[in-house]
Amino acid sequence: MTLSEGEVWLLIGALVLMTATMKAIGPALVGGRDLPPWTAGVIALLAPALLTALVATAVFADGPRLAVGADTVGLAVAAVLLVRRAPLVLVCAVAMLVTAGLRWLW
Repeated sequence: MTLSEGEVWLLIGALVLMTATMKAIGPALVGGRDLPPWTAGVIALLAPALLTALVATAVFADGPRLAVGADTVGLAVAAVLLVRRAPLVLVCAVAMLVTAGLRWLW
């Protein structure tokens, strides 16, 4: 499905309005009251869950299907190095080199 330029801008405008509405609903509903204590735990877990979903989508998605490729191996190498408490700069460099090397080979 292809969209015309006008349809793309209409879609962007609709998404902006929906985002603004969703962001306004929270403060409007809560209004100055304190949230229950259990909500702090849920809110604290939202960012890691969203980040994990974005990383998993970027690493395992190949168009409409799931695939394992060089980027998946690079992420696995980075995870192993992080678990072994390697410095972050080293983890990034090794993961980048592994991913680039595998892409060059494949």
